[in-house]
Amino acid sequence: MADHVDRVLEQWGRQRPDLDVSPMAVIGRLGRLHRLVDAQLGQTFAKHGLDRSSFDVLATLRRSEPPHRLTPAELMRSAMVTSGAITQRLDRLEARGLVARAPSASDGRSVQVSLTDEGRALIDQALPDHIATEAGLLAGLTAPQRDHLVDALRTLLESLEGTAR
Repeated sequence: MADHVDRVLEQWGRQRPDLDVSPMAVIGRLGRLHRLVDAQLGQTFAKHGLDRSSFDVLATLRRSEPPHRLTPAELMRSAMVTSGAITQRLDRLEARGLVARAPSASDGRSVQVSLTDEGRALIDQALPDHIATEAGLLAGLTAPQRDHLVDALRTLLESLEGTAR
């Protein structure tokens, strides 16, 4: 069974037989998967009045140890975005009453971000739907195939991020 990427590889093979286009087999599929996954997750987030970045901040706070407070720098590291991007996200979430910022009790120069009751309720409602969407996206794979994919992706990420142990 051939997919779109197989057809592209076949075309390149005919047009440029001198090139090894095999990396396109992985990168092309990753790109197509990203678009499909992002669209499905976006629909799930939208059902809860969220987008990916808002969900990410709320989920990061929710999975942190109680009392579910982090500094903007800690959130920034978790989301791997710039300080300006995290500030914009926090401004939007704070305006909606989903997070609150307060001076740190231990360091007056620092701010702590915490979930409000409304923010916690929203992430607790959205998370099961998010997980169900992800499970549905992976339904075409058996458990061993998923495990193999997890291992292969972890190895690739570690090599690209320079965190191989």
